[in-house]
Amino acid sequence: MRNFLKQTFASVIGSLLGLTIFCGLGTAGLLMLIVAATSSKDVGPQVKDKSVLVFDLAINITDSEPSSNEVFQEALTGNVKERMTLRSIIDTLQKAERDRRIVGIYLDATNVSQGSSVAGFATLKEIRAALAKCRAAGKKIIAYGVEWGEKEYYLSSVADTVVVNPLGGMEVNGFASQPMFLTGALEKYGVGVQVVRVGKFKGAVEPYILDKLSPENRQQTQKLLDDIWQEWRLTVGGSRKIDPQKLQTIADSQTALEAAQAKQQGLVDRVGYYDEVVNDLKKLSSVTDKEKSFQQINIQDYAQVPGKSLGIERESKNQIALVYAEGEIVDGAGEDGQVGGDRFAKIFRKIRQDADVKAVVLRINSPGGSAIASEIIQREIRLTREIKPVVVSMGDVAASGGYWIATDSNRIFAEPNTITGSIGVFGLLLNFQKIANNNGITWDSVKTGKYADSQTSSRPKSPEELEVYQRSVNRIYNLFLNKVAQGRKLPQTKVAEIAQGRVWSGTAAKEIGLVDEIGGVDAAISYAANQAKLGNNWKIQEFPKAGTFEERLFGKAAEEVGTALNIDPRKNNLPEPLFSELQKLQKEIATIKSFNDPQGVYARMNFNLDVK
Repeated sequence: MRNFLKQTFASVIGSLLGLTIFCGLGTAGLLMLIVAATSSKDVGPQVKDKSVLVFDLAINITDSEPSSNEVFQEALTGNVKERMTLRSIIDTLQKAERDRRIVGIYLDATNVSQGSSVAGFATLKEIRAALAKCRAAGKKIIAYGVEWGEKEYYLSSVADTVVVNPLGGMEVNGFASQPMFLTGALEKYGVGVQVVRVGKFKGAVEPYILDKLSPENRQQTQKLLDDIWQEWRLTVGGSRKIDPQKLQTIADSQTALEAAQAKQQGLVDRVGYYDEVVNDLKKLSSVTDKEKSFQQINIQDYAQVPGKSLGIERESKNQIALVYAEGEIVDGAGEDGQVGGDRFAKIFRKIRQDADVKAVVLRINSPGGSAIASEIIQREIRLTREIKPVVVSMGDVAASGGYWIATDSNRIFAEPNTITGSIGVFGLLLNFQKIANNNGITWDSVKTGKYADSQTSSRPKSPEELEVYQRSVNRIYNLFLNKVAQGRKLPQTKVAEIAQGRVWSGTAAKEIGLVDEIGGVDAAISYAANQAKLGNNWKIQEFPKAGTFEERLFGKAAEEVGTALNIDPRKNNLPEPLFSELQKLQKEIATIKSFNDPQGVYARMNFNLDVK
């Protein structure tokens, strides 16, 4: 009933707002809007000869399109996010690679601060590969920035020319992960925590029971960071012709490089100002010095350019379903940004029954979550695989429950810097007895069975109750191990050894048999097409469905209104370090709120592991 009322209210408000907007536009304005929308859809933006594609690296990169509800909520608040999906970026760069009108690509890093990129390294590696193909096709790539973070530089180092502002700098000091521990705060405020778990590496519960990393968790985190850092050094070093060991020496010698130092070490080609870069881009696009800027089109506009003539867009009855499992895995339908067990089970049932869908690529970008929801999704994937190929593409993270749902696929692809594994199970039991008692609140209980009130949060669990929970956790963990052993065709003893809740990089996961191939979503799609014997006669159908054109149009209008009124909800008055820590705390709280497994048992990786 609550969801029904919320949806009804949103629909009513949306209708009223829509009427207000369209009435305000008037008949003539409405006709112009319809004509513009229609022509934009059919023709797309005009691309002039010798144009430079502008790629703003501050853009928010996601796997899937925002949902209708998310688009509507952003429209209401005016906080419309500048974003593109990974698939859209790759497709757009493939168009640019083949388009003779595009002579170069400008990677604009002026709007990002050090380490501000929201995309993970696995996502950036796929984009980097697409940029490398553009460069190989003769497209000149120029990158310019002021404060380069390691993520932005990882992507930009593929460029022909990298330019840094004279007063700018570059962060090349290695990677670190700094988890937040809430144990002291929970004790201070009287919140009791009891844990049942399996796997010595199951660090997901540590923020609530320890005040620092356990030796096992420190060991696995160190190995993961070492693997990702090694891949960074090899990739960047290969493009810049710098020995990886030299990059390690640079990282160990100073926290940041000034512009002149970056040039001296070979990390950038030139120290210069924006206007000098613009002059270079003018020459590239054959624009005279009298013109204010170079001939350009930004990547979001260019994404709307039809790619059929360039061999990008496909028309076919045969479909490959590209399913995005992005976010926490939760029981029920789930909300925006979550992988709801029931909702995704329904998606796979629909795909299974659709004769036009010949193969499925499941793109996973999830740290896991509810064990029951993971099992519900995995069952539907298994049934689907009996009818048509199911291939998994792992994104930045596909761990614990995110790995659970991958076990019954035909093949698993991951990038070297994907975070995966974390095969382990835990239960987190909170109680509020102390904080309540300290404020004069008490409980009493009347029951007809020994365990009738075992779900209460008013007291700690008894030893007998903890034993019941432990048996449940052990049972689900053993089920998890069996699924991995059967799906990956590995001996049970080996799975038990590499499980234990430990996280692995994509490179390490391939070595131990948890993934099959190193590659991105395009490689997974090609494999699925081959398995279904489709040749080149197929097209992509994405799930879940994205927001409608009307919702996007309304969202754009709200963004423009917000700009006109000088409303920017992204701005805040907090210092960046404090703001970052508050965001980290917010993530931890959001994770706790997402815990809704009916049995209180979760297959989830280390809480919000953040590599910087």
